[in-house]
Amino acid sequence: MRVVQAGAIAVVLAALPYKTFDLDRYFVPKELVLGLAATAAALLLLAHRDAHKPTVDRVDLLLLLFLSLSGASGWFAINSWLAWRAFAISFLGVLLFWTTRGLARAGLGHHVLGAVALAVVIAAGTSLFQAYGGHSDLLSLNRAPGGTLGNRNFVAHLAAIGLPVLVLIILDTKRFFAFVAGTIGLCVVVWALILSRSRAAWLAAGICAALGLIAAIRSGYRPKIGRALVLGSAAVGGIVAALVLPNTLHWKSGHPYLESAVGVADYRDGSGHGRIVQYSTTTKIALAHPALGVGPGNWPVVYPKYAAPSDPSLDSDDGMTSNPWPSSDWAAFLSERGFAATICLALAFITLAASAGAPLTLLATVLAVFTVGAFDAVLLLPAPNLIVWCALGALSPPTTTGFRIPIPRAVVAVLIFVLGAAAVLRSTQEAVAMGIANDETSAAPLEIAARVDPGSYRIQVRVAEAEEHRGHCGATITHATAARKLFPSAPAPRHLLSRCR
Repeated sequence: MRVVQAGAIAVVLAALPYKTFDLDRYFVPKELVLGLAATAAALLLLAHRDAHKPTVDRVDLLLLLFLSLSGASGWFAINSWLAWRAFAISFLGVLLFWTTRGLARAGLGHHVLGAVALAVVIAAGTSLFQAYGGHSDLLSLNRAPGGTLGNRNFVAHLAAIGLPVLVLIILDTKRFFAFVAGTIGLCVVVWALILSRSRAAWLAAGICAALGLIAAIRSGYRPKIGRALVLGSAAVGGIVAALVLPNTLHWKSGHPYLESAVGVADYRDGSGHGRIVQYSTTTKIALAHPALGVGPGNWPVVYPKYAAPSDPSLDSDDGMTSNPWPSSDWAAFLSERGFAATICLALAFITLAASAGAPLTLLATVLAVFTVGAFDAVLLLPAPNLIVWCALGALSPPTTTGFRIPIPRAVVAVLIFVLGAAAVLRSTQEAVAMGIANDETSAAPLEIAARVDPGSYRIQVRVAEAEEHRGHCGATITHATAARKLFPSAPAPRHLLSRCR
């Protein structure tokens, strides 16, 4: 339990100061935390479980099928480095679900949910720190205020997904200090949610709030009126603070929050139109590879091949996708892992939410994940992945039907250790290589970084460019060829090769 709690806090704080790698300096350390926490927690639970073997139900079978199909898809991927990285995030997330489900059966689910709620508040707090003038090498100026998550949308997604759990913790606590701390935390999360201007997160939070209100009215549930008023006041206080207090964010619009609210359903202009174009192109990829997709994490590898030159998802400077993922979890799963794997995952969520005895908080969390995941990446990224699966595992009702696993516990432990250790090793590789290559322009240290992490397209291109500058065409060809194998559609390796031949 302590490992899961520590992992939930560490995953939102983990970041590196290597600004050359603006996205990976957040993702890689968080993936490392995810790997360590999931592997250690699962092995510790496995070692201390009762003598009887755990029960497997329909949700577990669907998740096993999802992981099996994802692994098969990765086997045929163009970029095996990206495929393993994306598969590892999914595997570790599901592993945490099974682990926290076991903890919930042991009566420790509430402790896990408390850590999840605290992690969400901390993430929102780092966002507010940046929004009101805080400075640190761990914060990114792009997409501020992203705090230690590096992007304001990521903070907003985490806030929307974590709100149901946070409200549950506040309503259930019997300690006055915990209630006051939770109420302040609610104000902080709502405050950061409004400042983020993330329409997908606003929509998810609104759906969850409406669901809770309708369910309370229909069931005749009447919380203590005092607590309800305090929670409502805290949420309103967060909204007012976001709208009234001056911040250091430089929005281009004169009425940024009103503009975001009005543009929730706008698909004709801006990011809404870009999503429509991207979804259309991604659908072509999915239909061309319906069985297993193009491989986990390989959407940016193949997308330029299907996209028009004017596609807004492409970066005009290098001809590659602006982001390493599509603007939807579900678009990513369809195109990267195929229809069967995506259906298995969706059915697992639906079955979990619809199971007998499922609490309202679980349903609200699933709805938030579906909503936010329809407009951006959530389960593809390490921090929200950990938070989502921990929350779902701790909230899931006890299994009433199923069958025993016929596999010896030692075999399961070895499998978890091998896959978890491989994920941790890969993240460590990437972190070390980024540290070596961060501000370097000379060929020698970049060569070392490329040997440490041969799967880094960015480092391979930088080595090739440095070698070209030195007039070493042989080394340029070697590294440009390696980069082209990772991203065959990228123009930079082709240009380097053409100048050396």
